[in-house]
Amino acid sequence: MGDSEEVLVDARGHKCPVPTLRLRRALEGVGSGTVVRLLADDPMARIDVPHFCSQQGLELLEAAETTFRVRKR
Repeated sequence: MGDSEEVLVDARGHKCPVPTLRLRRALEGVGSGTVVRLLADDPMARIDVPHFCSQQGLELLEAAETTFRVRKR
């Protein structure tokens, strides 16, 4: 997958840690440069996802109320 492709992960309706676990699983299956868009409506995701990205060396491109875009380096 290249920079222009984006993978969608819909974790709405799930409580943490499920959104972060689904994000991790999606990132494991893609190549460097791929962007994963995570939809998560659990308020804890706003804390958990940026923390996960920081720990894993991922680039957090967007952190909106229910949408996160993460690029695998």
